[in-house]
Amino acid sequence: MATLGYVARLTHSVTADDTGQRVTVRFRLPDGRFRDIVGVLESWHGDVLTLRRRDGSTAQVAAGDVVASKVVPGEPPRRRSATGPA
Repeated sequence: MATLGYVARLTHSVTADDTGQRVTVRFRLPDGRFRDIVGVLESWHGDVLTLRRRDGSTAQVAAGDVVASKVVPGEPPRRRSATGPA
């Protein structure tokens, strides 16, 4: 019996030239799972990408662990509260 499943097409399109752009990066963890980070690509030195998250923290990812990446639009403006000012 044939099983039809979803097959993801992963593309890795971010390069060092994208420094300063907002990107999303999917990388493989040591246990085989995956994790995504969205942030500004601060630097790409040698084998290490440094991304700055929305909260200001930085994350470093080994380029060899990246399985997918792309440049994404800038962060949308925050929405006003539904309750509005008091």
